[in-house]
Amino acid sequence: MENKQKNLIYKYEFVFEDNSCEKFTIQLNPETLDFIQSENSSPPAWTALDNYKCDNCKLKSTTNPHCPIAKNLTDIFPPFKDKLSYENVLVRVESKDRTYELKTSVQKGLSSMLGILMVTSGCPTMNILRPMVRFHLPFATIEETIYRSASSYLLGQFYRHKNNKSVDWYMNDLSKAYEGIQVVNVGMAHRLRSISDKDAGANAIIVLDIFAKELPFSIFDGVNKLEYLYKDFIESDNI
Repeated sequence: MENKQKNLIYKYEFVFEDNSCEKFTIQLNPETLDFIQSENSSPPAWTALDNYKCDNCKLKSTTNPHCPIAKNLTDIFPPFKDKLSYENVLVRVESKDRTYELKTSVQKGLSSMLGILMVTSGCPTMNILRPMVRFHLPFATIEETIYRSASSYLLGQFYRHKNNKSVDWYMNDLSKAYEGIQVVNVGMAHRLRSISDKDAGANAIIVLDIFAKELPFSIFDGVNKLEYLYKDFIESDNI
């Protein structure tokens, strides 16, 4: 059994306009960043790997009968099945170091939580984003996401270089990775729409997809726009 004192924990609280409240505690293995599911969790039928399987899925149902992302969503998705994406909500996110709070739409608040659950699921396509979960930033903007994605990826390249591996300093593979993530987001949106009377869950995936679609085309442009932040760093010979 996992030692809960050592787990990486994020607590999400959704306060709706009628003052009803939903709370979720997300626990991650501190070393692998794997999502720790509820004990004795039995995945429902809609999580079957071949049910709305993503076009670029690298898994086989013979060895992985359930979609790892769908399995991660089983504990948090039911309360949102009857919610509309545009409904207002207050979202509070508590981590060990700080608390975030934002008045936003259900879909945007939910997309922040889904971002953790998808990346920590074990889906091979999403694994490239896993290091970012350790420094999760709820409600990140496109600009913040570009900065974090590029920084995380380049740090990974440094570690590859340190271990005598091939490196991708120009982030060509990062753009390709986000193109694959787009495909996963589309597949998950189809899967969630198939079991929901409303649209909050599927639209939360679409919010994530907006970021995934923006990044392949804007990663270089976005990084170039941030160069002004490093003016002194570039020009100085005594860093």
